[in-house]
Amino acid sequence: MGSLPNEISYSPNSHHLSMLEQVYDGSNPENLLVQSYKRSFNGFAAMLNDHQKERLLGMKNVVSVFPSQTFRLQTTRSWDFLGFPQSIKRDHIVENDLVVGVLDTGLWPESESFNDKGFGPIPRKWRGVCAGGANFTCNKKVIGARFYGNGSVSARDYNGHGTHTSSTASGREVQGVSLDGLAKGTARGGVPNSRIAVYKVCGDDGACYDKDILAAFDDAIADGVDILTISVGGSLIIGLLQDVISIGSFHAMEKGILTVQAVGNDGPDPSSVASVAPWLFSVGATTIDRKFIDKLILGNGNTFIGKSVNLSPSNGTKFPIAKRNAQSCPDQNINITPETCGCLDKKMVKGKIVLCGIAWADEKMYESGAFGSIKNVAEYKNDFSYLTMMPSLNLDTKDYALVQSYTNSTKYPVAEILKSEIFHDVDAPKVPHFSSRGPNPVVPEIMKPDVSAPGVEILAAYSYQASPSDNVGDKRRFKYSIESGTSMACPHIAGIAAYVKSFHPNWSPAAIKSAIMTTAKSVNGTYNNSPGEFAYGSGNVNPQKVLNPGLIYDISKEDYVKMLCNYGFDTNQIKQISKENLTCIGNSHRSLVKDINYPALVIPIKPNKPFNVQIHRTVTNVGPPNSSYKATVIPIPNIKIIVEPKLLSFKTLNEKQSFVVTLIGKQESNQTAFSSSLVWSDGTHNVKSPIIVQIIS
Repeated sequence: MGSLPNEISYSPNSHHLSMLEQVYDGSNPENLLVQSYKRSFNGFAAMLNDHQKERLLGMKNVVSVFPSQTFRLQTTRSWDFLGFPQSIKRDHIVENDLVVGVLDTGLWPESESFNDKGFGPIPRKWRGVCAGGANFTCNKKVIGARFYGNGSVSARDYNGHGTHTSSTASGREVQGVSLDGLAKGTARGGVPNSRIAVYKVCGDDGACYDKDILAAFDDAIADGVDILTISVGGSLIIGLLQDVISIGSFHAMEKGILTVQAVGNDGPDPSSVASVAPWLFSVGATTIDRKFIDKLILGNGNTFIGKSVNLSPSNGTKFPIAKRNAQSCPDQNINITPETCGCLDKKMVKGKIVLCGIAWADEKMYESGAFGSIKNVAEYKNDFSYLTMMPSLNLDTKDYALVQSYTNSTKYPVAEILKSEIFHDVDAPKVPHFSSRGPNPVVPEIMKPDVSAPGVEILAAYSYQASPSDNVGDKRRFKYSIESGTSMACPHIAGIAAYVKSFHPNWSPAAIKSAIMTTAKSVNGTYNNSPGEFAYGSGNVNPQKVLNPGLIYDISKEDYVKMLCNYGFDTNQIKQISKENLTCIGNSHRSLVKDINYPALVIPIKPNKPFNVQIHRTVTNVGPPNSSYKATVIPIPNIKIIVEPKLLSFKTLNEKQSFVVTLIGKQESNQTAFSSSLVWSDGTHNVKSPIIVQIIS
């Protein structure tokens, strides 16, 4: 239902019940009202059938009605790799007053990453509470805690995901951290002196429900957080006003709060991004220059290098490799191929190494008594290592075939799996296959992801009651563990955004976002004839540049509202969403959506037709008062790009200058998208914006 009315006498709960009385036909609405959102915006969750939904949708002041869906979690060297050392300059006083809100699986409060040694009083601006429930205690570092639904009785994290993301964004500096001796160093978050407010919206099984997510946004905004990070996304691509994260983050933006979201782990498929709204800061994952590898030594002396985080030392012992007939189920008379590992003969595999054609079968093999496993993974998917519960590694298909050949041609095949080692990856940063890709499936004119950050093999704090390998049979427990996913990239950007805010507390969410996007570094790799920007956005975050970007592309709430009007929402919806009295005339003006002042320029065009498109942008000078910026454009074959004016001259701080980019051409190949970039430079600052021409039918 959008923004809350200004009337003091207005009671959201009473209003929601009154509305439901009109659609329930005699039923008691109090029994069917699930949740009222009444602290930061107006809305509710209720149990409705299709007929009741349609009646509610027809009521005045109702913006949207949509079915509930389940969201998924998007899963210390990284800061140094980014050029963000412990010695980087900080405003400790301002940073100490910042509150990072984390919507996730909760937090393990006893972790050293959340100790409050040396912290002063809780900031006076804080309006939240420590309502962490059973066995949860806050301190001066973790100053707020709430939990929602899913049978939760506490904000305590039994999954590990929320503890990991919280410590990545805001964890204290903890020396001598490692995972069983691997990756030893200092663990720290992006803003270690900031405070944390934890909102447990996901259950211990990782399931996150939209009614709880929206309730957490309602609370977090009212509580007074400064930055929100949410490494959660839906499995369905839905509209801007049917996505609770989009809705919640819009109201956060109204209050000056930037929401950072993981784009999802459904790559490398195109248009798989789960974070699509322009006011969201959508983050893809990249690798860092530290990688974990594992060695396999066969009985014939041949050695192969695979991927895994294997903590079990071999001590020089070789174990037998199970033959193909181990992949059968005599009691069910079912023959299982070696590619499934779905049913194993325990007598045949006990104490042996099993060859398996799929990557995620360790638990079944462990239950069957296997000693270890060698798995076949397509090369493009074998670009990161995950923590295994027993000696295991993933091999590329060609190496796996050689191991199979040795096993089948040898009477007593044996192998040794060594403990993992760390290697320096000179190719980093690259986008791993799992990171979700653009183009934006909902608003093609808005580039997604916005930016990328380290999300592969990240060491951070962990729940001491969670399985480190996500397998029930894994009874090991670690205070710090290694995770991969866009979930891990997201809190890196949240930490950087909070860092920028500590120096520029009055900057808008869009200004902070622009500073990070326009200073980002290039990312390596090729992306299947698709522009790399659909994988990494503007590039990999560059913390050394974000405080002084030179120019920013700012966007106000009114700009977003105008974009929604052009996108196709009507006057009544706009008023309910934002309280704005903007009149949306007639049909949508999609051709104007591209003119929102975004730091990236995306131009959707029709195939095989000539185009002549103008894009309008305005930049604000946040660098030296007297400065001039010259435009440079990387050319696209057969497309003419004109920037007018080519020179922007500023005389004062915060002065604004506008320009127009014109693109003229016609699709001349089978390629569906082309990319370039516009750079405004004064000789010191290089303000870079991607330009993408996307062919859509």
